[in-house]
Amino acid sequence: QVQLVESGGGLVQPGGSLRLSCAASGSIFSIYAMGWYRQAPGKQRELVAAITSGGSTNYADSVKGRFTISRDNAKNTVYLQMNSLKPEDTAVYYCNAGIATLPGEPYDYWGQGTQVTVSS
Repeated sequence: QVQLVESGGGLVQPGGSLRLSCAASGSIFSIYAMGWYRQAPGKQRELVAAITSGGSTNYADSVKGRFTISRDNAKNTVYLQMNSLKPEDTAVYYCNAGIATLPGEPYDYWGQGTQVTVSS
């Protein structure tokens, strides 16, 4: 069994910052790409940022220059530092990871989601 547990969401004023964390645990053989998605009410889930096992990153255009994704492979953890937050960043943020429990192809795992609300 593999679990992804997120933390760090909450309420913040526009212009503020939050740092999300997502730790993977369980019978993990290897973790491939990790990422963060978000889903606002009435909208489809969208990719926010992703990072490969080697550290290459990509970001949604809407968060470039404001958000930074990073990972600690020793801790099986991925982070999302969110600065200059805007009301339109309000959403449930989900952690995603490609994880192999045995040598071979990885399987997609999701966290339970953490609410981020940007409001004055």
